[in-house]
Amino acid sequence: MQYLQRKADLFLKEWKANEHKKPLILKGARQVGKTESIRHFGEANYEYLVEINFVEEPKYKMIIEDGYKAEDIIKNISRIDPDKEFVEGKTLIFFDELQEFPEIATSLKFFSIDGRFDVICSGSMLGIQYKRIESNSVGYKTDYQMYSMDFEEFLWAKGYKEAFVDELLEHMLAQKAFNELTMTVCSGAFLDYCILGGMPAVVRDYISKNTFEGSLGTQRQLIEDYKEDIRKYAEGMDQARIVNVFNQIPVQLAKENKKFQISKVARGARFKDYRGCIEWLQDSGIINLCYCLHFPELPLKGNYDETKYKLYFADSGLLVAMLDDESQEDLRANKNMGVYKGALYENVVGEALLKSGYELYYYKREDSTLEEDFFVRTMSELIPVEVKSTNGRSKSLRTLIESGKYPDIDYGIKFTSGNIGYSDKIYSFPYFCAFLLKRYLKSKM
Repeated sequence: MQYLQRKADLFLKEWKANEHKKPLILKGARQVGKTESIRHFGEANYEYLVEINFVEEPKYKMIIEDGYKAEDIIKNISRIDPDKEFVEGKTLIFFDELQEFPEIATSLKFFSIDGRFDVICSGSMLGIQYKRIESNSVGYKTDYQMYSMDFEEFLWAKGYKEAFVDELLEHMLAQKAFNELTMTVCSGAFLDYCILGGMPAVVRDYISKNTFEGSLGTQRQLIEDYKEDIRKYAEGMDQARIVNVFNQIPVQLAKENKKFQISKVARGARFKDYRGCIEWLQDSGIINLCYCLHFPELPLKGNYDETKYKLYFADSGLLVAMLDDESQEDLRANKNMGVYKGALYENVVGEALLKSGYELYYYKREDSTLEEDFFVRTMSELIPVEVKSTNGRSKSLRTLIESGKYPDIDYGIKFTSGNIGYSDKIYSFPYFCAFLLKRYLKSKM
């Protein structure tokens, strides 16, 4: 099976090279590639890889019977499987599906103190179980959040090298329009990425077959897996409410007003009844929350209304998989997004911002039509970001820049289907450049 290069690969190498490293917990939603990346890293960098999966091999839950010290756990692993070898300085111990057995996190303190073996833990739904894990291992672990593939990783999968990405960034910084060939190639690849999403299993099939064959089936199976996770892990909560919120996201994103309305989920539904459901979906890594700012000014943290938000899928492939059959066929056969065009591009740009390290915020002024899709910040500037599905005027973006009411805003960013451009303090870029925005702003300063 072809291994798809991931950004986590570099992080894992840097982690190993750190002589003061602590045990690592790799977090992320189901099927984003955590196990595959860790296994690939372990096989390439250690003589011995001891992998324990608490879902497939629940018998290993007994390894803490004699306590949490490293030597006791290793002894008990060896009793269950004498073929597993532990050689000091040459062995990686990999505990997978940590959400099934969060108690093992208590041992990380003792493995850290012991220091003879490198330890990585991984699992999905860790947002749900993380309070237990955190209390068991605080101060003795390193955390890393892994997401589904971003567009840069998708380009790597298609064979493009880092130099190609560097060239895209150079054009952005120089405000130099892309030639027709680059626009055609990148726009086509980006549309494919929008349809597929970034789940490695979906991308790998697409790369090997060079068609969308089977991609919808894989995406829809993932949807069913997530719903199964809701039934399995949403203890003590109204599972039906969580599924109802999940099912409502594409419906509400397709509307002009993309603010998520709890009242549309069920008759008589109230925010206080559904707040936990939304937090559950966010903690599990299935959705991204974009909060409405009280006012577009710095700082952003604390400057938002927690009762007003937009909900996006953490991977665009999930949104596509939930469209009706007619929209599916039109999208894959004719590359026509219909009423979901704005929703899909906005979802993908929000996804790109979050994967770059930004938190998501938008603004909607109550007494006017002023509304902006996203905001990002540098050390001293607040930058509105607009995602245009049509070639209309950016009235709200111009108001934020030109009005004296918003002193932290000096210019704006607009993502469109068109080429690089600049006019009236608005920098325009093609959608496919969204993953480079943070690097662009950092280099621009």
